[in-house]
Parts: sequence; structure tokens; C-alpha cells
Amino acid sequence: MFNDMKLTAVFLLLFVAASFSCNYRHADPVIAARKAYFNGIARNDIPLGPPQEGDWRAAHKEKEQTFEAYKAARPVKTTAARSVIYLLPVGEFTPLQEKVLEAMREYTAIFFQLKTVLLPARSDDAFPPNTFRQREDGHIQVLAPYILDSLLKGHIPNDGITLMAISAQDLYPKSDWNYVFGLASYVDQVGVTSIYRLQNETLDTANYTTCLKRLNKVASHEIGHMFSLHHCLHAQCAMNGSNNLGETDRAPNRLCSACQQKLYWNLRYDNQKRLQELVDYCRQQQLQRDLYLLQKDLDAIG
Repeated sequence: MFNDMKLTAVFLLLFVAASFSCNYRHADPVIAARKAYFNGIARNDIPLGPPQEGDWRAAHKEKEQTFEAYKAARPVKTTAARSVIYLLPVGEFTPLQEKVLEAMREYTAIFFQLKTVLLPARSDDAFPPNTFRQREDGHIQVLAPYILDSLLKGHIPNDGITLMAISAQDLYPKSDWNYVFGLASYVDQVGVTSIYRLQNETLDTANYTTCLKRLNKVASHEIGHMFSLHHCLHAQCAMNGSNNLGETDRAPNRLCSACQQKLYWNLRYDNQKRLQELVDYCRQQQLQRDLYLLQKDLDAIG
């Protein structure tokens, strides 16, 4: 066991050293000017372990998106005229669901340091009958591509940079699929997810915090894609791919240092202000695991 512990310690040291080397091999002046911040939080990056059976990385062989590759991809950028993130509830929501959606809106605004607007809910009563189906247990599902194509594509408000729908109903992508957590068109900067499975079918006070953690993670992940971030292979990160709810729950609501560099290079917010606001939010919402990880980052740059 002692030898295993020594090997683990050596691996972690090598991981951190490799992170620094990879991060600053290409000296970008925007990132170099914030080197102390990124060096500090990089020490808190947690290496990815081997994927479990059924996990995203076990089923998908992806190439890591380096910082230079992100820049070369000409990522989606805000402008003076277009910088607002819009969230569109679809269906009927209870007061508690409305509360969790508002809390997710607040988190999204802090995470991206951009104005985020929760639009009035759009009813699904007028959807064509062939966009619904009933499952064996009686719950209703909505065809996700219909929401994407009919409600979202081409309908981002003029000052908007992204538009993401949140359905009250469960979603399915096509007839031979059981369900889907969400669907997106990153070229069109739109996406849709559902609260149904994130709340374990029914939201109540007992699972409110779990649902909020999941909603925050899904929103930051999908909108991160809309800002051209790929799945993260660098460390445990909010941008890790996910095949199932268990894998989503294991991922942190924290961007690793490599993904933070990309997002900061793009959006140019105040890193320390963002981090402090995330810590304050997690404390207020009693998101203990998220608070622990983010507080460690805050302590590392203090």
C-alpha cells in the first residue's frame, strides 16, 4: 500500500507539472498576464481516472482540444450588440420548478459573467400531436428536434448570443431511442434539455438541491459547447462528457484550469470576481461539494 501511495503522489506531481508545461508552452499574452491565477487553480485540478463501463470516454474516442486548437477554431464570441444568454422554459412548471430555474439562471450569469435572461414559459399545448408519445409507465415525452428546429433555430433575440430551452416534459430524439437528456445545434447556438430526469421525475424539497446541481452542470456544459469548448480530457471538469446521470453527478461543477483559460481568453471577465461570486452562490444555495472545490481555488489565489 505504501508503494502505491508513493506512486500516486509521484503521478499527481507529474500531472501538475505537465499541466503547467502544456498550459504555457505557447505563451499567449492574454493568458500570460493572468499566469498567477491559472497556476494557482491548476494545483486543484484532479486527474481523470479510467472510465467506468458505460461512461462517455469508454464509448467515445475524442481528441483533446488544446488551447491553441481552441483559438484556431475561431470560437463564438460576444459583441457589443450580442452578448445575452437566453433561457426558455417550455411546458408547465410548478412554483418550485420556477424557483430552481431562476436559481439556475443566476448561476449561468455568474459562470459566464454575462447577462442571462429567463424568458416567460412557452406552452407546449399547440405542439403537433406527432411530437408527443406516452411511455409504458404513463409519462409523456416530447420530440426534442421539434423544439430545436421550430422554437429555437433562428429565434435567438437580437441581443442574444445563445438560446437554451428547458422542457418540463421528458425528451426523446427519434422513435428508436428511449430518451435523451438534451439536444443542441452548436452552429446555431441553440440547445434544449429537460428538467424531468434531473429532478428524478418529480421535484420536491428533498431533491431540490440535487436538481439544482444537475441543472447548473447541464446549463454550463451545453452553453460551454456553444462557446466552442469541446469535451474536456484534461482533468475532472464541468466539460467532461457524460453518458448517464451517474456520470453527470460524479463530474464537478468546476471548470478545470485548461478550460478556464479558453473561456477567459474568449470572454475576458474578471477571474477573481467570477470565482468569488461562484463561492458566494454555492454557499447561499448550500451546494457543499461545489463550495468546497471553488473555495479551494479561491484560497489558492489568495
